[in-house]
Amino acid sequence: MEIKGKVHCFFEQSGTFKNEFIKLGIPAEDYDIQNNFGQTDHTDDLFEEIEKAYGGGQSLFDSITPDDLIMAFFPCIYFCENNQLYFMGNHRNLEKLNKKERADTILKRSKDRAHFYELALKMFTVCDIKGIRLIVENPYAEQHFLVNNFPYSATFIDRNRAARGDYYKKPTQYWFINCKPTDGQSFQRAKMHKKIASGAHGAHGGLCSEERSMISPDYARNFICDFILGRVQKNTAVQYKIIF
Repeated sequence: MEIKGKVHCFFEQSGTFKNEFIKLGIPAEDYDIQNNFGQTDHTDDLFEEIEKAYGGGQSLFDSITPDDLIMAFFPCIYFCENNQLYFMGNHRNLEKLNKKERADTILKRSKDRAHFYELALKMFTVCDIKGIRLIVENPYAEQHFLVNNFPYSATFIDRNRAARGDYYKKPTQYWFINCKPTDGQSFQRAKMHKKIASGAHGAHGGLCSEERSMISPDYARNFICDFILGRVQKNTAVQYKIIF
């Protein structure tokens, strides 16, 4: 894929990819309503921008061209496999609640998931219609909500991110809209050797912990070279062994 314009990196984790794009000579900026790491270029409310764009109003998407690329790490907290424990009433956060409180909590989570689902579908649709190239990342599991309940199917699944130098072995799915992935082989040893079950919960009520959702710069660079730029790297085909 040739990127003549700029890469717009959306949501959490976008800074890691932004920095690697820049190192590879491609202009990139990141966008997120939070600035936890002190380097976010644009603290925009991306959800509001998605709503405006889908409704036909002026938005951030008006300044993004087909020569650009959006790399979006759409929030996964309501789509992950862990949510099934909520809807079955078995999540540990429900243990001390009475029946009414438990039902209220489940109903609120259902509404929140519907809201995030609508935002995701609107973002996909806006980019699809406008011809904007879009890559979206989300964890993968058979019970992931978007696997079974979304009109856009994932383009491919990276079943072992550690093979490309990430911190964890964590299955991840990617959607490519208005573009196609290349097929590289930049294997290298992971920074840490851990197996992370896709349904493991984070520290706060089903949200993926910040540590667990971190992506290593090595993985970002290898992903960009392997699947976006089709760029061959030297000295990255290293044998590795994951310790279970």
